Amino acid sequence: MFMARLAREDWVDAAYARFSDGGIGAVSVEAVARDLGATKGSFYWHFTDRGALVDDVLTRWEELETERLIDLVEQVEDPTDRLAKLLEVIAHRTTERSGERTLFAEAATLGITDIVARATERRVSYTARLLEAAGIEQERAVAISPTVICWRVPSWSSTFTCAGVRPNALPRSEMAEKSALAMTGNSCMPASTSASSVRLLDSSASE
Repeated sequence: MFMARLAREDWVDAAYARFSDGGIGAVSVEAVARDLGATKGSFYWHFTDRGALVDDVLTRWEELETERLIDLVEQVEDPTDRLAKLLEVIAHRTTERSGERTLFAEAATLGITDIVARATERRVSYTARLLEAAGIEQERAVAISPTVICWRVPSWSSTFTCAGVRPNALPRSEMAEKSALAMTGNSCMPASTSASSVRLLDSSASE
């Protein structure tokens, strides 16, 4: 039976699916070939080795889970509402980012620290920019941006730590909890409260 030659993109699609389910460790030439019903010879038509495939997978991950996410948030016109949108999208996509759960912890071992650090820095700097737009002083915005994200998605705490970014101690006061709810788009609080809520979280985090 004739089988159409697989394109490079087909291999990346299949490898990315494996990464999404089980992390980079699940991406092997043999496993991806099996998923595609292809031979390893077909793989080497497009890639020099597994490392080249992993590079393509991580490039796609960076584009989908960082750059495209930022593009989506930028569609929100009001700068003070973008932060709530960012946290909403991050939380909504958590189940679609299973591959990230081990990616950061294994970055050094796998030799992929550069791309992981770059993606993390991009996420942190963008969040800091949104905080600044919401009324936080620039230096403080940079300092608390990892904390703000980790408040909404606790599992990201290890993400930042493994990438060399240390979140501040997460605020625990009742005021901070209300602030976090407002920032994350709680339906009981209007979007217009976003800036003041960020200020409350900022002051609470300093306690």
